[in-house]
Amino acid sequence: METESPLRVFTELELMRYNGERGQRALIAFRGDVFDVTDCPQWRTGLHKNLHFAGIDLTEALADAPHAADVFTRPCVKRVGRLQPHRE
Repeated sequence: METESPLRVFTELELMRYNGERGQRALIAFRGDVFDVTDCPQWRTGLHKNLHFAGIDLTEALADAPHAADVFTRPCVKRVGRLQPHRE
């Protein structure tokens, strides 16, 4: 029986390193989850629609998007971890 490995926890600083530039993967966060969008045509350059950069938490930005959170169920989107909560 195959067991699922635990998800990696990313800090905001670590997430910023995955901006899709210079051969890096393109990762984004949404509602505490981290997703790899490198293989999605709309994210190939690490920039989506000239509005959103990879490497950041897009939770608030999605509220103004012309699509819903169901985009995270597309085959090219892969959940790879969790975003470490803010500590104040």
